[in-house]
Parts: sequence; C-alpha cells; structure tokens
Amino acid sequence: MKFKIHVFLFFALLFSACKNEIQTKEAEIVHFNEPFRPQFHFSPPTGWMNDPNGMVFLDGEYHLFYQYYPDSTVWGPMHWGHAISRDLVYWEHLPIALEPDEHGWIFSGSAVIDHNNSSGLGSIENPAMVAIYTYHDPVGEKEQRNDFQTQGIAYSNDKGRTWKKYADNPVLKNPGIRDFRDPKVMWLEEENGKGKWLMSLAVLDKISFYSSPNLLDWSFESDFNPDWAAYGGVWECPDLFPLKTDDGTVKWILFVSINPGGPQGGSATQYFIGDFDGKTFITESLEVKWLDHGADNYAGVTWSNIPESDGRKIFIGWMSNWQYAQVVPTTPWRSAMTIPRKLELVKKGSEYLVASRPVLELEKLRTKSQIANGQELILENALTELELIPDQQDFSITFFNDKNEKVTLEHKDGHLIFDRSQSGNTGFNDDFKNKHMTPVIGTSINKIRIFLDRSSMEIFFNEGEITLTELVFPTEYFSKVKLEGFKLESKIHNLKSIW
Repeated sequence: MKFKIHVFLFFALLFSACKNEIQTKEAEIVHFNEPFRPQFHFSPPTGWMNDPNGMVFLDGEYHLFYQYYPDSTVWGPMHWGHAISRDLVYWEHLPIALEPDEHGWIFSGSAVIDHNNSSGLGSIENPAMVAIYTYHDPVGEKEQRNDFQTQGIAYSNDKGRTWKKYADNPVLKNPGIRDFRDPKVMWLEEENGKGKWLMSLAVLDKISFYSSPNLLDWSFESDFNPDWAAYGGVWECPDLFPLKTDDGTVKWILFVSINPGGPQGGSATQYFIGDFDGKTFITESLEVKWLDHGADNYAGVTWSNIPESDGRKIFIGWMSNWQYAQVVPTTPWRSAMTIPRKLELVKKGSEYLVASRPVLELEKLRTKSQIANGQELILENALTELELIPDQQDFSITFFNDKNEKVTLEHKDGHLIFDRSQSGNTGFNDDFKNKHMTPVIGTSINKIRIFLDRSSMEIFFNEGEITLTELVFPTEYFSKVKLEGFKLESKIHNLKSIW
C-alpha cells in the first residue's frame, strides 16, 4: 500500500513539476509578447528603463547596463539594470548590478576593464571590471544644495556578476554645481609609453575633462562649451573617442546629449568633430551636428574594451524622448534601446560626419528575403527590414494597415518629412503627433534601409549618413507599404523575434 502511495505521489509530483515548467515557459513567452513589446530591440522584463550605461566588452560578452527603476513604469530611484549578449542580437537578463545606497541613487556612467590593475581592485591575471557612475543624493536635492551629485565607483572580479562599492566613495566630489554627472571613462595611451584614465563629465552646460592614474584620484584638465553649440537644455551623457576614415585620417568625436533642445523638440544627441591632445578638446565644427534627426534616440554611448581585432566603435541609444517617455502606452515595462550601430567617420566634401550603420550581426534575424517588384509592397510580418532605392529626389513612403493607420516619410523641397500623426495610438501626448522635418538640401538620397519593429522605425539614409529613429504605436502591424519615386526592385527581409 505504501509502495502504491509513493508511486502515486512520485508521478503526481512529476506531473506537477512538468506542468509548472510548461506554465513557466508559457508565461515567459507571453511575457515578452505584450502589445507594442519590441521583438528585436532590447527592453527590460518589467519596470522603467532609460539611459544605457556601463557598456563594456569582456571575454566574448557585451555588457549592457542601463538606468532602471524596477518598482514602477515611470522614472524613480535609479539602479543599474544588467544584461549580456554574445552577438549584440540576443540578450540575457541578469540581476540588478547596482542599487542605491547611503550616498544616493545610481545615475548614469560607464565601465572599463582595468587591465593594468591601476586601481588595485583586481589583479593582472584577473583585471577588475570597474563601473564609474554618478551618485544622486535626493535628500541633498530636496534641501536645495548644489553638491548633491558626486562620482562613485564599484568593481567586479567575476565578469560583472557581482559588485562591490568602493569603500571610500565618492571618488570625485562636487565643487558646488547642481548638474555634475554621467562620467564616461576611457584609457588614454600617451606618447611616453604610459597612459591615464580620462573622464568626460557633463557639468550643467559644458563638458569637463578629468584625468586619473588609478580611477580613484581625479584631477581637472579642461572645459569644453563653444558658444555656437545647442544649449536648449542641460548637457548630459558625454562620450569622447577617436574615429579613423578609410584613408587613415583620425579625428576625435565628442557626443553630448541635450534635453530639451533637440531638432524635433525634447531630447537628442549632438556631436562635435575635432582634435584632443590629452588635455583639451578643440572642435573644427562650426555648426551643430545631430547624430540622429528623429525624435527617439537619446543618451547613447559606445562600448569600451572592444578588441582591436574587431576594431568597431559600437553604439546603442535609449529609444525614447523625455517629452513623452513616461506616458507611452506600454506595460509592464517602459522603453527600449535602439539596434546596435557601428559608427564610422565619413568625409563629405571638405567636412566630416559620423555615420551610424546597423551592425552586421542583425542579419542573422532574417528568416525570409525576397525582391518585390512594384510600388505597393505586402509585409507578411510585423518585424521587417526594407532596402529601397529612390529613382528620383522627391519620393514618398507610406506604411499603413487595414485600420487606416499610417506613417508617411517624404523627401520634398530639400527636406525629409516624417509624419506619425495618424500612426495609431497617439493620444497620450500632443507633441508625439508633430511632423518631423530634417533639412537635407544638397544631399542626394540614393539608398534607404528601414527596420520596422512592433513600436519603432529606424531609418538609415545613404549607409547611415542620416538617420531617423521614431516610435510608433499602431493597433495592428503595418501590413502594406506604398512607394512613390522608387525603383521597382525593393528588398524585403522578414525578421524573427529575439525572445
């Protein structure tokens, strides 16, 4: 009798375990299949996300940290969320890396690998992964002090899986400036065979450069804030790095995100091209250059420690805009990242510009490719990549569905015009309905590449020399595309979900 009972209990428990495992897997599938959930863009499982942070490569893994509030879908006490990828396409969610402590909330920053063990926080054999971030003290802010933002560090000796805060934080105190944040740190080789750590820091309406021999002790170097730059809002999330053209010319690039004051209102990222001598950045630009002319690419920065054998400068941005980021119609999460992009320095006439090009790894998402002849295309899948070639300078593209929801993109009178006012769910914010105009006078558009996900469109003109990133919220996917002014051979690639 006992044997029968034990056998019954064994199979009952086995059936229950299998049922629970199936239900768990089903829940996981459903969980990343909510309305508007991006299917090939990174998004958090739940909660609020904004700026990408601490992107660093180590031992085959791309680490993506991000501003995260797990307890709500609106901005709150900032943590660092964490995910890894081996190919920049498929992501594995990891536990929260950094949580608020007695010094404050954990704002934006960066991460590096301390190969020379300059900080003493690791070893030559096992160099530490070091995160450099802003502490934001909400008590000090409430008391209206001017020193409530400082810079701290944390380190990991197990490839980012667990973290320890540095005992003597903060490592860079505030001299009395309310906006003193977002440290982006890099190792700078010097001609004498030595080197130093260089920090680019957003300080109200300028970028301040600091240097350190060890990531612990920092000295001021210089400020950068040309009078002609965009100053519609506070400067944020800087990134300084060199890029090389095909002919070997090296220029230094400085990214500065700004909110508000972007070309479409709200937030955007401007960049400067020039030279850096280890202390001072001097720009050769004389006008504002925007990394993305759409409304929804902000606070993006690049990965550090990419191997020389790869050689790419890889970027990812927060795909939203502070005008409406906290009210977009998504749940139980808010926000996604752009697709990863390779940055390249391109010379156009006597000037240089930064081109943003989708990384090649994204091609592994293609499940079916075809050439469609005609001016009206049928999209079999909500996840689509299009390659289009205009045959005249004035052209238009209209995405639409059976509910009469549509998005239009036109090139007319030397401007690109993007209209999402009838794209579906737009009632959450009046600014979301605005037409977005980008002047491209003198530029011949010869190739267009579009990535369409459930709630976003990323458009690359002329191999990424001009980009538009835009959120859209159609109540059913855009199943048709009408083309005017294009060659008849269009490439359509169906894409698969990363979840």
